[in-house]
Amino acid sequence: MADKNISSGGSALVIVESPAKAKTIGKYLGKNVEVLASMGHVRDLPSKNISVDINNDFKPTYEILPTRKKTIAALKKAAKFAKTIYLATDLDREGEAIAWHLIEALNIKPENTQRVVFNAITKSAIQHAFAHPHHLDMDKVAAQQARRILDRIVGYEISPLLWKKVARGLSAGRVQSVTVKLIVDREREIMAFNPEEYWRITGLFSTACDEKLGEKYQKFIDSDKDNPPTNTQKFKWLADHQGLEAKLATVAGKNFRPDNEKDALKIYKSLTDKDYRISRIQTRRTKSSPPGPFITSTLQQQAVNRLGFSTKRTMQIAQQLYEGIEISGQGSVGLITYMRTDSTHLAKEAVDDVRQFINEKFGSDYCPAKPNVYGSSNKSAQEAHEAVRPTDVNLSPSAIKGDLKADQFKLYQLIWNRFVACQMTPGQWDVTGVEISADTTLGQATFKASGRKLVFDGFMKVAGLTVSNGDQILPNLEENQQVWPIKVDPTQHFTSPPPRFTEASLVKTLEADGIGRPSTYAAIISTIQQRGYVEQLDKKFHPTDLGMVVTDKLIEHFPKVMDSAFTSHMEEQLDKIEEQHLDWVSVLKEFYGPFKENLDRAHEEMNHAKAETQPSEYTCPECGKPMVYRFGKNGRFLSCGSYPDCKYAAPCDRQGKMTEPQTTEHKCPNCGKDMILRKGRFGEFLGCSGYPECKTTQKLDKEGNPEPPKAPPKPSGIRCYKCEGELVIRQSKRGPFLGCGRFPKCRTIISFKQFDHLKQLQSDGVWPPKTYEEADELLGRTKKKTAKTDYESGEKAAPKKAKKKTAKKKTTAKT
Repeated sequence: MADKNISSGGSALVIVESPAKAKTIGKYLGKNVEVLASMGHVRDLPSKNISVDINNDFKPTYEILPTRKKTIAALKKAAKFAKTIYLATDLDREGEAIAWHLIEALNIKPENTQRVVFNAITKSAIQHAFAHPHHLDMDKVAAQQARRILDRIVGYEISPLLWKKVARGLSAGRVQSVTVKLIVDREREIMAFNPEEYWRITGLFSTACDEKLGEKYQKFIDSDKDNPPTNTQKFKWLADHQGLEAKLATVAGKNFRPDNEKDALKIYKSLTDKDYRISRIQTRRTKSSPPGPFITSTLQQQAVNRLGFSTKRTMQIAQQLYEGIEISGQGSVGLITYMRTDSTHLAKEAVDDVRQFINEKFGSDYCPAKPNVYGSSNKSAQEAHEAVRPTDVNLSPSAIKGDLKADQFKLYQLIWNRFVACQMTPGQWDVTGVEISADTTLGQATFKASGRKLVFDGFMKVAGLTVSNGDQILPNLEENQQVWPIKVDPTQHFTSPPPRFTEASLVKTLEADGIGRPSTYAAIISTIQQRGYVEQLDKKFHPTDLGMVVTDKLIEHFPKVMDSAFTSHMEEQLDKIEEQHLDWVSVLKEFYGPFKENLDRAHEEMNHAKAETQPSEYTCPECGKPMVYRFGKNGRFLSCGSYPDCKYAAPCDRQGKMTEPQTTEHKCPNCGKDMILRKGRFGEFLGCSGYPECKTTQKLDKEGNPEPPKAPPKPSGIRCYKCEGELVIRQSKRGPFLGCGRFPKCRTIISFKQFDHLKQLQSDGVWPPKTYEEADELLGRTKKKTAKTDYESGEKAAPKKAKKKTAKKKTTAKT
């Protein structure tokens, strides 16, 4: 037994990432075992500079994260009394790297350290892992370190370039920027798309000879014009009236697809008052096989499509299910296997259990003779891992629904259903194709229809799939049988541009192109939105003006970094560090040489975004000269081409069309003129139409109404210790605070929690103090010396040169 093995010969310390995981694991181990959490990463590259010595084989400089210093101190204390230390962090590269950082940060002796990994937090998995510990996999550590350094180099060397050439505060990323490029490229495809016209003739036919069916159908369609019937409702109406829908397929043996109204109407007129008969019926049996078990990317896609969860939300909930949920009568239970995986592999024990469950629950018809085996479409999948599945198939979603939060239940049900379904038999359908023909003056016209009928549900009994909206139920038909037209209708259509990415389709594309890893998709999608490069409208990604400008700059000067194929190649190289012992330093050198050349050239040759213009179709209403598009702090706008001689400017929409200022019903509180709806970097606001003479602005609330003006600051009766002013009570998003009434000349700020304390000190004659040092002491402040940093260069700022004449340093506050 593992618990005997771990606790024999003295106490043991087990370190995991999270408290939830520690709690679940702790109940499976012996009494002499202490389980503590590292709270995730404990060391990282410092954020104040690049922290990578590029000239010394990319040697990184790590430091303990400020938020983890207390954690490290507690772990060091526990490690002193432990005979053996087990590092039970996650089984992927990230987990292996955390284990290595713990060894370094705690200064643990290797002979006292064991590495344990498990795919699920269950008693059997934990016992097996601790019975078979091993040493740290340094190839995994090297692979993760190379990725971290590579991302740090790209981010810290390109970002300052963007600050200088586009706008402050921007960032670039090796995978992040390529992801934005995918969205920008798709948007440009949509903008360049030229729709093509085509016509379609749809016929509704019935085996019932009823002249009034056409009127009845039209009445059904017009019954609720605000909510027209869906395809499913239309097919049901047709089924109730022995009808079916068919599309005109051929005329005189040639495919029907006219691209203009004239040709379409010519054919349509030839179809009037004809004798229609069933010319062909063909029925065949088809099977639909169950989809494979979830891997990270497919779980994210299905959670978006079926549950409406973002990728970030999906991974957060999956983490909770993996680490453990309190189940009535069982304590904390890990409900699913590890959720970061590229593999569709399933453990033999899990397959045996689910096949037994299927036989007992649904019968032998639903369980195939042999287990279903699935291969991975991802060539870089790590097959040593398992797919995402429930740890115990007998813990059905309905059985533990009361112990789960609503989101946890939905995701667990999705995972449980998919796992059970993947080991069931295929669904079976009878698919029937029907041809309806009539002789016309232009030759024989043939309509085609299809329908399918579910014969055996198979895996769909669990997967919850039903007949889709595109399926119709056909009436009983025979060849050469006459049918009567209910309605024959020509309709105009246009080809559609490629669709914008949703979270699900973006994840699918990233995986197919080998960009990043599924475990990073949630962070990537979140980051590109936070940076303002893309935004979601109606759950579809649109690039912002900023995203398009930055992407164009990076494509021009860093074509390799922005190339999907090269990004995929780098992912493969990182995989080879782990799998084929490839030297991580050589991988970084292969990348950095050409990258550095492009970087140096870009600093010299890249034009500033605000200095570039693009022609437009508009002319300036003030001087008549052509207008151009410019890029500003709020995105793209129209400007007179003769700027600065003419300073006329106007906003434009996403398509570049000039937008007129929208006058609102609100009046300026200062001058009484109309307020205009404007858009700034923080969203919409109201601005006075008298600008620039009147510069009044008003914020808008969530309903689009002007927010009331802030209440004036209230006097506190407490004197400021830095000047001759008085402290006043001001309001912020975080609540009240004390600030000097002489702001902005004096910027004193004190927590409002000190209000009563300062009142008492002032009444005692102790406040205001004579020196700043005394003020800090009375306020309980401890000063920390912090080095100033030049974030653009990533290095410490040089000390300022002393002025020739310097004022004597004051240490006494004004009284």
